[in-house]
Amino acid sequence: MIVLSQNLKAPDGAPYLDPLDIPSALSHNATVHLTFNKFWKLFGRFSRPLMHHKLKNYTKFLFVRDPFVRLISAFRNKFALPNEDFYRQFGSVILQRYANISKPPDSAQEAFTAGIRLSFTHFIKYLLNPQTEQKKPFNEHWQQMYRLCHPCQIEYDFVGKLETLEEDTEHLLKILGMENQIRFPPGQKDVLQPCEQLSDGVLKFDRIHESLMFSIKLTRTALPERSRANSPLSQDF
Repeated sequence: MIVLSQNLKAPDGAPYLDPLDIPSALSHNATVHLTFNKFWKLFGRFSRPLMHHKLKNYTKFLFVRDPFVRLISAFRNKFALPNEDFYRQFGSVILQRYANISKPPDSAQEAFTAGIRLSFTHFIKYLLNPQTEQKKPFNEHWQQMYRLCHPCQIEYDFVGKLETLEEDTEHLLKILGMENQIRFPPGQKDVLQPCEQLSDGVLKFDRIHESLMFSIKLTRTALPERSRANSPLSQDF
C-alpha cells in the first residue's frame, strides 16, 4: 500500500518502488501517511462523497492470512522473545489476568530471566475474552480481519492470500497495470515454518477448546481438519 500510494519519497525525491528500500521508521511514522482522520480534516464535508467515489471507481484489494497462523505469528512476533514495549503495555497485564501473577516483573528481560513467560494459551484467552476490548489495553491489529477490513460492506475487486503472496501480488500488479513499475520481494514459501520453530507449549493448544470455544492442533497433518464453526475467527475463513 505504501509503495502503491507513492506518498513516501526517497532521498532523491522519487517514490519508493521496492518495499525493502523503505526505512522501517518511515513506514511506521503516522505523520507521513494520509490517515482517516487526516482525510476527514483535509476534505471536510466533501469527505463522504469522495469516499463513495473512491469505493465505486477505484480498484479495491485486500490481502488475508490463515486466521490461526495469524495468531501464531502475532504471538511469536510480540511475545516469544523479550519485547519491552509490548511487555509493558500488554504482556504484564495478560500475566496478571490469566497467569495469576499479581506482580509481574517490571521488564520483559527480568521476566524471561526469572522464567516467567506469557504462554500462547494466555494470549488466546486474552483475545477471546469479550471484555478485553472494553477493559483495554488492546491492539487493533489483533482484531478479526472481517472487523478490520469490512469485506461484507466493501466489494473488493481482488482478494489475495499471504500464503500465495508472490503469485497474487504479480497478478494484482498486472490488474493495476504496474507490473513494470513496482518490484515486490519474494514471498515466504512455507508459511508454517515459523510455527514449527515455536516451543511445544505454544503448539499444544488442542485441549483448551471447551473453555475457549474452539480447538486447534496446528501441525501439517491436522491443519485442514481444524474445527472452525464455533470459533470467533469463523467469519475470517
